[in-house]
Amino acid sequence: MTLGPLMIDLTGPALEGAEREMLEHPLVGGVILFSRNYTDPAQLTALVNAIHAARSPPLLVAVDHEGGRVQRFREGFSALPSARRIGRQFDLAERSGLELAREMGWLMAAELGACGVDLSFAPCVDIDHGVSFITDRAFHNRPQAVSQLASAYVQGMREAGMAATAKHFPGHGAVTADSHATLPVDRRELADLDGDLMPYRRLIPNGLPAVMVGHLLFPAVDARPASFSHRWIGQVLRGELRFQGAVFTDDLSMGGAVAYGDIVTRAQQALAAGCDMLPVCNARAAVETLLHALKAAQAPASGVRLARLHGRDRQTPEALRASQRWRDAQKRLAACAAVPTLDLDAGDR
Repeated sequence: MTLGPLMIDLTGPALEGAEREMLEHPLVGGVILFSRNYTDPAQLTALVNAIHAARSPPLLVAVDHEGGRVQRFREGFSALPSARRIGRQFDLAERSGLELAREMGWLMAAELGACGVDLSFAPCVDIDHGVSFITDRAFHNRPQAVSQLASAYVQGMREAGMAATAKHFPGHGAVTADSHATLPVDRRELADLDGDLMPYRRLIPNGLPAVMVGHLLFPAVDARPASFSHRWIGQVLRGELRFQGAVFTDDLSMGGAVAYGDIVTRAQQALAAGCDMLPVCNARAAVETLLHALKAAQAPASGVRLARLHGRDRQTPEALRASQRWRDAQKRLAACAAVPTLDLDAGDR
């Protein structure tokens, strides 16, 4: 059985009987975890093992674990810095900032991988234009700096055996609306988005494994949001940028997507646009509807792209914490928390 196009969530820290049946459905290809699914590393490992054991090939297990305010698992995991904190270190000393980005990417991925988690939806490569809710989730307000730091972060993840997912394509940093609640509209022309696309132009030729597309409307480019747009996914991302990895939508139950039809219609539009996997979170009734009504003939290439995202070269938690690299990363993390930082918000942008 190949991996299906739906990524679903769970209600608690252990699989329930009905959830086990859902994971066996051929439309399901992955599970996304939240804080409610976590109590400690041992419990998380058991839960992930149970999810992986439900199917062959194993389902993908993902989480949003960027660091800063977006880190689902806290107790028992390192408290990772925000992307902005890494960017401030870059401004203090460029080489030190790049080393910090690489080590924090490695540390995040290594700790999750030790519990069996396949994916963290990171890094966020949005440009901080000073207006978006993304704020400290962005590395910097300069596209070149974001490109450099994201590349270092992705390299660290790769060294830990985790595939990176750059988000939120084509760029969430220049809109004031939060796509969790409503559809943000960015009225710039495509030619004016070169800075927002710069991180993708740098990461894709180096083998970027996955991209998450945001629920963002660029009316000068297409009448559909990027997550439902063949113009954005098929022509710009896969055509112009030559991206060959997996494409995720952002959560299809978010406010930025709900105006574009019922959940089945949204899923069909995203698949038709070229997306490979569709997370549907905090909406169990919507998941049940999709499992009953969605008709999806997945292209063989899509299944191959998704299968490549499984974690690899994992260490046990004990081996990880005994390693010199983990100890060195803890020292760097402590130094990062102690060093004074520059204010990127001061002055003109």
